[in-house]
Amino acid sequence: MTGRTRRVEGTKIVRRRAVPAAVLAAALLLTAGCSPGSSDGADPSGADGGTSPPGSAAPSSPAGSPTEETPPAKGSVKVLRTVATGLKSPWGLAPLPGGDLLLSSRDEATITRVDTRTGEKTELGEVPGVSPSGEGGLLGIALSPDYASDHMVYAYFTSASDNRVVRMLYDAKKPPGEQLGAPDTVFRGIPKGVVHNGGRIAFGPDKMLYAGTGESGDTGLSQDRKSLGGKILRMTPDGEPAPGNPFPDSPVYSYGHRNVQGLAWDDKQRLFASEFGQDTWDELNAIKPGDNYGWPEAEGEGGGSGFHDPLAQWHTDEASPSGIAYAEGSVWMAGLRGERLWRIPLKGTEASTDPQAFLEGEYGRLRTVAPAGGGKLWLVTSNTDGRGDPKGDDDRILELEVR
Repeated sequence: MTGRTRRVEGTKIVRRRAVPAAVLAAALLLTAGCSPGSSDGADPSGADGGTSPPGSAAPSSPAGSPTEETPPAKGSVKVLRTVATGLKSPWGLAPLPGGDLLLSSRDEATITRVDTRTGEKTELGEVPGVSPSGEGGLLGIALSPDYASDHMVYAYFTSASDNRVVRMLYDAKKPPGEQLGAPDTVFRGIPKGVVHNGGRIAFGPDKMLYAGTGESGDTGLSQDRKSLGGKILRMTPDGEPAPGNPFPDSPVYSYGHRNVQGLAWDDKQRLFASEFGQDTWDELNAIKPGDNYGWPEAEGEGGGSGFHDPLAQWHTDEASPSGIAYAEGSVWMAGLRGERLWRIPLKGTEASTDPQAFLEGEYGRLRTVAPAGGGKLWLVTSNTDGRGDPKGDDDRILELEVR
């Protein structure tokens, strides 16, 4: 199999169960106990079994507790308003304390503040060192877990030589365009390519930094645990391998991925990730530390012993999944080629019923979705990325009410 940018059509949506058995590496992790960072975000009730780092799927009960509530089989989505328009190649989104949003532009290499009440946009500045090309550029952004005191913004971007993570001081008192400090490189050496650069970053409930990477078109990297390509990485805010990781002195948290595009945790601190398939299946996965998610040996469910099956999968013309968010008992997944928002209701780390699609074709390609609190989501379109059909006011941010 080889990397690609266009994929064949399909029609079927299939709900699958996650594999409950852990591979040997995960078993080794369980014997090691909780990470030292567990007290920063672990569920004191022991919902994750008290045996794996916060943010991992519970190893002892993949379907969750028998008493765990499940959301209704059918949900709803209401578009409340358009928050902002005229955005260029938007990619990453980071909600600020107080309600405003930070938004990254993949091709412009800028970060912009959006006032969610008025839609006013203020450019913080351009991130130096970004080398946009193909699917690469300025991608995911995230706020430091100590943002209230350090005002640090983290960014994942494609440079001339690699994909890397940097952090920058945000000083809103400076003039627009000059509010970002010089980038401090936290982590470097992630393989880059014209396609499959990954790019989603997020701080977990354990205050560790998670990064989804792609195999940059080189399928052999995904199964190579020494490579950073085709992985979910877990590191400290300073870029060191996080305590409790499944492989000694390694930032690799899970492997066998093709191109991870979305990361989100449920209310029990279990981690979920979306990723592009090739010609057949796109995936939503429940992530367990040390597990192998199959690529390129397996695409979708049924890859064989030792591979962790997705909890849901879609033919590629119906998804091409990007960002995900957790709200109201479901994972909400933005679709690029599919041009729709998917709702995947959960029971533990399984889908409780078939996924449900909303907004199909109404706003074009959908890139990023983030919780807005109170049963609401922020949704970012992606029609100015070179593959969409932009309208006059694209791209935009929408506020949604979901159930």
